[in-house]
Amino acid sequence: MEKIRSGYERALTAAGASCVTAAEDKLPTCIAQEDALVYFVLTGGVENQVLDLWRKRQQYVPGRPVFLVAHPLHNSLPASLEILARFRQDGVAGEILYLNEPADKAGMGCIISAVHMLNVHRQLAADRIGMIGEPSPWLIASSPDPELIRRLFGPEVVRIPMQELAPYASAAAGAAAAADEFRKIFPKTVEPKDDDLLASARIYLGLKALVEKHELTALTVRCFDFVLKNKATGCLALARLNDEGIIAGCEADLVSLSGMLWAFRVTGSLPWMANPSHIIPADNILSLAHCTVPSKLVTNLVLRSHFESGLGIGVQGDFEPGPVTLLRLGGADMNSIWLAQGEIIEAARSPDLCRTQIRVRLDPDCPAGALLKNPLGNHMVVIPGRHVSLLREAWPLTVSV
Repeated sequence: MEKIRSGYERALTAAGASCVTAAEDKLPTCIAQEDALVYFVLTGGVENQVLDLWRKRQQYVPGRPVFLVAHPLHNSLPASLEILARFRQDGVAGEILYLNEPADKAGMGCIISAVHMLNVHRQLAADRIGMIGEPSPWLIASSPDPELIRRLFGPEVVRIPMQELAPYASAAAGAAAAADEFRKIFPKTVEPKDDDLLASARIYLGLKALVEKHELTALTVRCFDFVLKNKATGCLALARLNDEGIIAGCEADLVSLSGMLWAFRVTGSLPWMANPSHIIPADNILSLAHCTVPSKLVTNLVLRSHFESGLGIGVQGDFEPGPVTLLRLGGADMNSIWLAQGEIIEAARSPDLCRTQIRVRLDPDCPAGALLKNPLGNHMVVIPGRHVSLLREAWPLTVSV
């Protein structure tokens, strides 16, 4: 048994793990503090011991999925199957990771992926989403209870009234300097004037002040209030916040913001929140558009007016042709997900849509027409690259569905 253990321990240590046996004095500390804890099942007969360790772990780090590492000898695999079956009966997400031998590179890759999922879980549990204002009135299927978001995804939702933003935005020091910085990033302007840039800069600085005050890692804001009350827009401010790693969405849409943040944590890629605008089921083509987009995702940046109102600033940019992933969360209990991937075939320029536009040809196994039969809501999350397999694997492991 010692020979088997030491061989796998050397391989796991080489991959970056710290190995602790159940008999070591430092095990309680690992149970309480280690972010990515996996259970190596050395032999059969340890089923109850794993359950006991997991229960102790729950006192310190609740809600994490369980990953069991099995190998081909000494009844490790059948014990792992029994253990995971019990966890599943108790509603605990988990998976068995199989190492055929210490030099099993594919198996070790699965363990490294599992550790990533555990780190995603930890990050989401530490995230704080600011919901600034109430959801826009048209989001009749996208206004979940914030506590549901906490229970399913992990982040705490901090409700912030729009009135709290107003004084920060109106008295924002440094607005002129921020506007100058915008001009460097967006050298081309069509409709907006200097006053529009200053207004966007004040909104941007006001939102950053709330991020600092409430220790937010993400936010969504009832942005149309800016248009109605101030003839200004939040599109440019949200674009810049996303560029800076503060995941930011429009219309106080908590569903879309949750999808953006979850996808960002899982894939590491910046998301774009957009409206589906045009669908051709026969050609499996879907068009999407929005007036804000992270500048890091696009080229040919231009500052335009906001499409719906003709006021303030909207952000126009071109996505390069290439692979893309789409996702949408939803359902009464927020436990449904729609995933698709395909290729951006062009950056469109319709004058009757929001300023940044793409046309996507979805893969044959992702029928665009399905959206017309069973939609989960309006906005979609767009992520450059092909991530469907990763996101589908991550969904039951990082979300309490």
